[in-house]
Amino acid sequence: LILPGRLVFSHCQIVGEVARALIRRMPEWLRAELFPAGAELIAAAHDIGKVSPTFQKKIYDALSQNDEAIHLKLGAFNADAEKCWGGHGGVSQATVDAQNVGKYIPEILGQHHGFSPNLSMHQATSEVFGGQAWQAQRIELLAQLKQALGVDFPIVKDALQARVLAGLTTVSDWIGSGPLFEDPDDEWQSGIEQALDSAGFVQPQLRIGLSFRDIFDFDPRDTQTRLIEAANQSGVYVLEAPMGLGKTEAALYAAYQLLSKKLTTGIYFALPTQLTSDKIHERVNTFLTRILDGASHKQALLVHGNAKLKQFEMGEEGNPGGAWFAQGKRGILAPFAVGTVDQALMAVMNVKHGFVRTFGLAGKVVILDEVHSYDSFTGTILDVLVKALRQLHCTVIILSATLTQERRAKLLGITPISTAYPLITAQPNTGELAEVSAGLISDVSVAIAHQPETIAIEEVLHRAAEGQQVLWIENNVNEAQALYKKLAARAHDMGVTCGLLHSRFTKTNRATNENTWVTFFGKDGVETRVQQGRILVGTQVLEQSLDIDADFLVSHIAPTDMLLQRLGRLWRHEKTPRPQTAQREAWIISPDLATAIISPESAFGATAKVYASYVLCRSLQVWQGLTQVRLPGQIRELIEATYAAQDEGEYMARYLQKVEDMRSKLERLALLGISQGGTTLPEEKAQTRHSELESTEVLLIRSYQQDQKKPGIWVTFLNNETIWVLYNG
Repeated sequence: LILPGRLVFSHCQIVGEVARALIRRMPEWLRAELFPAGAELIAAAHDIGKVSPTFQKKIYDALSQNDEAIHLKLGAFNADAEKCWGGHGGVSQATVDAQNVGKYIPEILGQHHGFSPNLSMHQATSEVFGGQAWQAQRIELLAQLKQALGVDFPIVKDALQARVLAGLTTVSDWIGSGPLFEDPDDEWQSGIEQALDSAGFVQPQLRIGLSFRDIFDFDPRDTQTRLIEAANQSGVYVLEAPMGLGKTEAALYAAYQLLSKKLTTGIYFALPTQLTSDKIHERVNTFLTRILDGASHKQALLVHGNAKLKQFEMGEEGNPGGAWFAQGKRGILAPFAVGTVDQALMAVMNVKHGFVRTFGLAGKVVILDEVHSYDSFTGTILDVLVKALRQLHCTVIILSATLTQERRAKLLGITPISTAYPLITAQPNTGELAEVSAGLISDVSVAIAHQPETIAIEEVLHRAAEGQQVLWIENNVNEAQALYKKLAARAHDMGVTCGLLHSRFTKTNRATNENTWVTFFGKDGVETRVQQGRILVGTQVLEQSLDIDADFLVSHIAPTDMLLQRLGRLWRHEKTPRPQTAQREAWIISPDLATAIISPESAFGATAKVYASYVLCRSLQVWQGLTQVRLPGQIRELIEATYAAQDEGEYMARYLQKVEDMRSKLERLALLGISQGGTTLPEEKAQTRHSELESTEVLLIRSYQQDQKKPGIWVTFLNNETIWVLYNG
């Protein structure tokens, strides 16, 4: 039996009160800047468009008992026509737009379901909206809401604040539509605080006064201490420091201090890929276990496109009044979350519910890791994001081992002066820009040799037979697979274990492989490490976020910043036991420079399809004469030597022009997706990274078998799990 539910006024009032209570739970400094008095009325007014004949016709058509009088009055209206103006959200927008409250508030009301309606053919008194009579009823409803809430509409100062308030409106609507408010006969006022608690908007209980050692079990290095001292208020902070220095721990402790001072509302840790965010997720969970009291928010949520594959204890998707923030697009609302940078980038992009991410990030510490790895397309959006995060009173901590001066200048909108390394660039919201040398770090010397692949194969087998842990990094999956096949059979006959890691493994197999090899090559795998030699072949997934310590490294030529990341996997931990024959050494497989400049596609092979020919030639030019490098002392020098502008000859000038043309194209494409109004895209179609290849998701199965007794098939997945699926075809 389907009966009428709450009045439109009642639902709108509930959502307005939810918004008011939600704002009260925010710190005063955030309320003062982003949530003006009257913001709750915007949230309350979101559904006034439901007072329209097409929407009401849908309601009355769905009831179990028809009211003939009402049916006659609404019979001339076509409920399906609502899609032409964006449904009741479009009517809400048109209604308030006629009240001269500025451009932003009507737009917020119109897009509360995630997208902007098209009202080019309609206005508040259009006949399809019921004409002047229905508009008068909507105006009366708005007056009743103003009286009930005791506020009027605020002034919304700019588009970014409008996105935050749009997020507040949608989140309040989700909560106010939950199970606590479904029965119109129930008293709803007492359910507001309970609903917010259930949704997860609970102040985390922090353990105060913990030292760096209390949290991480070791004392901070000088560089870590200097970042912690610098990042003492909201602003943007860039830490450039070598691989393995503990940038993650430094950023997390800086965030802990800001939490202790109540200068932030939470943490979002953003990484380049799902693979890296999965690994950091474990480390952030350990961090949260140390700093939080009670059960609330003890586990960081994992937020990326496939995060739904992770198991949470926080409710089901589609339950708007429950723990909806545990799901993909809503996970960024949680006080503590780890995910891909894509999820943060969509806070400034034209995507459905992008403004929910804007609202979710407001006031947080946002840690952007491995920033050097982004291309011009993603980098352009990232520049916009960093600027927006400052306006959202976030603290942004940018971590990189290999950032160019040019890239740092674009991120911060400054002209850098210091060439020190390690370096902290501090741009607090109040105070002066500072470039702080982050302390001297003793150099280590890495021997460099350039050898062909055939000789390198023999060398790695020889060194592994001596008990060394050898890492070989290729630039694409196909070549990694081919090399693994060459090595695996011979290694097995020699008593050497050989493994393979790349991004195309299924999620389950990749996790198993990672855990196995991180144990073999990690600082906690001392006992297994000394048992035998091993060879791990992989791709770029080995460059970052995996704690792998190799005795000997072989790599195909790659851009300088990538090579430096790979060298960071070499002799990573001081106390790691190594065979006496081991040396801190890396071999680079690369072509002759003169040949590469004339014909890069044939000289670099498949690598030229991964990286730009110009960058590869410039990198080879820098590395070809090196027999050793000092780390971290030469990192800045090598990076700038590779990327600094210089006059080029005929071939290189041609390759450079291709790079510049592609960069301009990518920047234009990226700017098209930046949120400046316009049509929103669904999340899965939002381009946060550029690719000219179309992709689609597929489900891999091991086998299937027709059921002989009933209409269906038995499907066996790659992990050997079997399920029965109804199938009548």
